[in-house]
Amino acid sequence: MTNYDSKEYLELVDAWWRAANYLSVGQMYLRDNPLLKREISADDVKINPIGHWGTISGQNFVYAHLNRVINKYDLNMFYIEGPGHGGQVMVTNSYLDGSYTERYPEFTQDEEGMQKFFKTFSFPGGIGSHAAPETPGSIHEGGELGYSLSHATGAILDNPDVIAATVVGDGEAETGPLAAGWFSNSFINPVTDGAVLPILYLNGAKIANPTILARKSNEDLIKYFEGMGWDPMIVEGTDPAEVHPQMAETLDKAIEKIKAIQEEARQNPAEEATMPAWPVILYRTPKGWMGPKEWEGDNIEGSFRAHQVPIPVNANNMEHVDKLVDWLQSYRPEELFDENGAPVEALQNFAPKGEQRMAMNPITNGGIDPKDLDLPNWQDYALEIGTPGSKTAQDMIEFGGFARDIVKQNPDNFRIFGPDETKSNRLNKVFEATDRQWLEPIKAEYDEFMSPSGRVIDSQLSEHQMQGFLEAYALTGRHGFFASYESFFRTVDSMITQHFKWIRKSAKHDWRKPYQSLNLISSSTVFQQDHNGYTHQDPGLLTHISEKHPEYMRAYLPADTNSLLAVMDKAFRSENLINYIVTSKHPRPQFYSAEEAAELVDKGYKVIDWASTVEAGEEPDVVIAAAGTEPNFEAIAAVSYLVKAFPELKIRFVNVVDLFVLRHPDIDPRGLTDEEFDAVFTKDKPVFFAFHSYEGLLRDIFFTRTNHNLYPHGYREEGEITTPFDMRVLSELDRFHLAAHVADVHYGDEAKDFVAEMNNWVAEHRTYVEEYGNDMPEVTEWKWEDIK
Repeated sequence: MTNYDSKEYLELVDAWWRAANYLSVGQMYLRDNPLLKREISADDVKINPIGHWGTISGQNFVYAHLNRVINKYDLNMFYIEGPGHGGQVMVTNSYLDGSYTERYPEFTQDEEGMQKFFKTFSFPGGIGSHAAPETPGSIHEGGELGYSLSHATGAILDNPDVIAATVVGDGEAETGPLAAGWFSNSFINPVTDGAVLPILYLNGAKIANPTILARKSNEDLIKYFEGMGWDPMIVEGTDPAEVHPQMAETLDKAIEKIKAIQEEARQNPAEEATMPAWPVILYRTPKGWMGPKEWEGDNIEGSFRAHQVPIPVNANNMEHVDKLVDWLQSYRPEELFDENGAPVEALQNFAPKGEQRMAMNPITNGGIDPKDLDLPNWQDYALEIGTPGSKTAQDMIEFGGFARDIVKQNPDNFRIFGPDETKSNRLNKVFEATDRQWLEPIKAEYDEFMSPSGRVIDSQLSEHQMQGFLEAYALTGRHGFFASYESFFRTVDSMITQHFKWIRKSAKHDWRKPYQSLNLISSSTVFQQDHNGYTHQDPGLLTHISEKHPEYMRAYLPADTNSLLAVMDKAFRSENLINYIVTSKHPRPQFYSAEEAAELVDKGYKVIDWASTVEAGEEPDVVIAAAGTEPNFEAIAAVSYLVKAFPELKIRFVNVVDLFVLRHPDIDPRGLTDEEFDAVFTKDKPVFFAFHSYEGLLRDIFFTRTNHNLYPHGYREEGEITTPFDMRVLSELDRFHLAAHVADVHYGDEAKDFVAEMNNWVAEHRTYVEEYGNDMPEVTEWKWEDIK
């Protein structure tokens, strides 16, 4: 029987660590002669060694010890690498345990495979220096710092047997998102969820500066983490002979505490759980540990100078190649690899087996037993419309009923995330089926819908945290959505970009399983932010995502409840996409039947016959199009004014829901062909487009089309605290500006009286709102009347 606590077993841990370090240094510097069997030459060394040594040895040390506790306690554990530039760690350790060869058979565990393995790192046509999608075992790239704890927590929600071993870099720990990440323990239920084991790696330096937390005393750090609800444990030192037993003892203590917390909590229902003090390891070893100590009188180990490639050796500068050889040989590779270059038998036996290898844990490749959502029929929640616009409803309230029943039918693989905005975004009906998950104390006289167990997590005011939770939840095979205010989605637009990059690169690897889509709902939008003002008005995320590869991006602008329901049904059934949905939470007229909504979402657009005066197949005089809730409302109202004044005017009205289908197929494979586009928007007739976002995006769409006769009315960076209708007037998106513009372009001077009338309405509106603080009856009492 194996004695995992013996001196001999710790020697195995040390051997694994040395082997990982040897491979990591070789990856940075060498492109041939991987076992140093002959005298090293310039041909063996990379011309431009690239990599980051600083955190590598310290992380390899942690990884080796995690292998030990996996073996000792039979754990289901995976690794998150928070320090951004530590790509060698997960690549190297997966190569040692055989995972890398299983994923990439050309990288064999022999001398030839090792040579390829060294050369491919940070080399043209090879792999990068981060824990990227091509890295076995990774769900967290780490290039953009700050999300390791959020991703760890999202992954272990509803995975009660999993531990996310999460190394947090001390540079990363200085970011706002990571600081917010320490609050993750407020949302982990010890009955139904797994555990996060943070290991704060205090190596002392960043690229060129010391790190703040590493300069704090242990006593101050203990106070901080205890105050945040964690149980801090210290591992520190510079001598491996002393740090090995420390780390083994501390990890044993941490794992045993996690198991004890879970065992005790699981004697009772999840609704009775209390927030435990989960362990956190504060791990102090030098930056660049066990590498070069100094160079030309400057300290390397323990200094910021260890951050990247620590000694200046390359194929064009071989003066000090002996120092590189000494460094590599300090790990005693002859003890670690056999004559053929394979890890010696003792190391092969030490590695966890099968899916217990962290690089092969299924949670890191599409999730543990992922399931499709059991979705209700969205049409069961659809509204009966009657006369278009005659019924008023709140789209998000109605969608909340659909979401409520998704929660009921999917009790352990569907979650809703938001930064304190679930009720604000009118998802009230969700709370008929579930509570907010919250492990902090609950004050019944003040709080609402709070429980230790629930399917909503929205009690932390951090877009970064909620985005990170959802990203990891989706990457590990589950489903959900994140609802927030439109302008503050810009807070996480770089996270959205990183997630896009992840799913795009993952799709290039056959062994990567598909991911559930990331669903983002913006429901407090620019033209609804009349009460919060200019700071809350920014629809620019639409433009941001339009610049990404179209295979992975969708932008939906449903105009009413039925359109929103149809969109969300489609989004929840999709994979490997980022679905961005811009919708409304305020009372709005309802225009489209369930049948029309289904066609709108299936095709992405629809010519609306009841709002058009041109017959099918007949050439219109003008095209009026709309994308978005308020643009649709105002454009339809503009049609009504125009038809009354100019009954002979041939109008084609088009509603657009799936914005990107308007792009040319050379840009977006789903885009309309030129023939399809011209059949809707004509080759030369004026197109007046009421648009939810910045007008430049529309101009880009029309640039590659035959018809450049475009008159966009979108957001023009004008906003105040004002009335809802005045928000549209400020950008000339209102019915009066739209109708006047159409008439002026088509009729010229013949329409001057109508244009003057529309301008008078704008002037009257201005006087009215400044007098009464509300929109005038001409606006609030308007109703659609049949024009046929």
